[in-house]
Amino acid sequence: MRTQRFGLGKRVCISLALAITFLSGFGVGQNALAKRGVPDSFAELADKQGHVAVNISTTKVVKGVGRFSPFQGREFRDFFGDEFFRRFFGEIPQEQRKQTSLGSGVVVSEDGYILTNNHVVADAEEILVIFSNKEKYEAKIIGRDPKTDLALIKIAVERPIPAARLGDSDKLRVGDWVVAIGNPFGLGSTVTAGIVSAKGRIIGAGPYDNFIQTDASINPGNSGGPLFNLDGEVIGINTAIFTQRGGNVGIGFAIPINMAKSVMSQLKEKGKVIRGWLGVVIQMITPEIKEKFGLKTQEGALVAEVTKGSPAEKGGLKRGDVIVSFDGKKVKEMSGLPPMVAATPVGKKVEIIAIREGKEERLTVKVGELKETRVAVEAIPEIEESFGLSVQELTPEIAESLSLKGEKGVVVSGVTSGSPASEAGLQRGDLIQEIENEPVENVDDYKRIMRESASKKQILMVIRHRGHTRYVVLKKEKR
Repeated sequence: MRTQRFGLGKRVCISLALAITFLSGFGVGQNALAKRGVPDSFAELADKQGHVAVNISTTKVVKGVGRFSPFQGREFRDFFGDEFFRRFFGEIPQEQRKQTSLGSGVVVSEDGYILTNNHVVADAEEILVIFSNKEKYEAKIIGRDPKTDLALIKIAVERPIPAARLGDSDKLRVGDWVVAIGNPFGLGSTVTAGIVSAKGRIIGAGPYDNFIQTDASINPGNSGGPLFNLDGEVIGINTAIFTQRGGNVGIGFAIPINMAKSVMSQLKEKGKVIRGWLGVVIQMITPEIKEKFGLKTQEGALVAEVTKGSPAEKGGLKRGDVIVSFDGKKVKEMSGLPPMVAATPVGKKVEIIAIREGKEERLTVKVGELKETRVAVEAIPEIEESFGLSVQELTPEIAESLSLKGEKGVVVSGVTSGSPASEAGLQRGDLIQEIENEPVENVDDYKRIMRESASKKQILMVIRHRGHTRYVVLKKEKR
């Protein structure tokens, strides 16, 4: 499964038998538990749905030697020959060494389409799908989407095969029972159960994080396998775990099936995913920003930047707008907006509701197609000033090195650790473009506006950071 401080794992939150025994001590028997929605057994679900969960074995060629040798350089191989190394060191030449890995998947159509994780099949030269009845099929990749860590593969079948029923992950509630079926540690079809611990989790896996968190036991090898509700519907694709030692600690993550459906249909039709694009940079609404903007709640996504010529600009969105609804769906927090936009068909006209200067604005935007870009930022020397923040003029040379040609403002040249500037998230190389809604074009502007704002407890800034703009609030005193 995926790892990075995240991998895949958890042993069942609580043994059902122990739970029943414990609760019986308080006069709560099995009948009472059943009335509260606790199942007597998961056997029927496992029996009916176990066949749609498959094991996936992949093989790929990797560079490296099979065993230690004091002569690992290519020049020694060229001189002695690969046969010499095979005979005396038992090595396989670098060019021929193969690596196998294990994962899981779920059959999503009767004609042999199988959904799994991208990291299970990425770079694989051979993919073998093994069913619970031990039948084996070679599979080919139809399409992969690294951003959501999903992939669609296919096996050739002579007759229709049983396929999973896909549910509605939006209907999941925290506390609902779920069942995971997969291939942990290569042990074959394994069934575990737990509950939904949380929804909408962000774990830093990608730009569209929106995971279901569960304590159902999932471990390395479960990646790509199905997470079922008690109706036997797949409501998630098991993908990652939080772990400190590589094992299950009861915190696992699954991709919501509603997100997977959208990705899967595009992979099947086009072999890739085309995502919607709005053309804004957004940020979270902190308590400080809520206060400075006079907002009633912290819900929504604050627009920190509007790309020139983008759908957002053409539709009338402006920097400082707070998007609270997109295409009829409420935007409760910043992280909810990117998946909504990405899943919207290119060319569709959507209504956006935004709060602008305390008033509600209704705008219509035609969604464009996402194109990826990356911008690097370099650091420059420090000079200490007030608020733990130092700045300097944006010279042509600095603008060139920081990819800031055509921009105006002052460059942050130093930030003191633990200072108000540090707590606000400012970094060396950031470009300050506005202070308290006034444009900043040079150091004189910066000093003047900062002096005029001296009596304020908080100072609102607009900065450009790594190619994008965002708002920060500088507090006069440490929190």
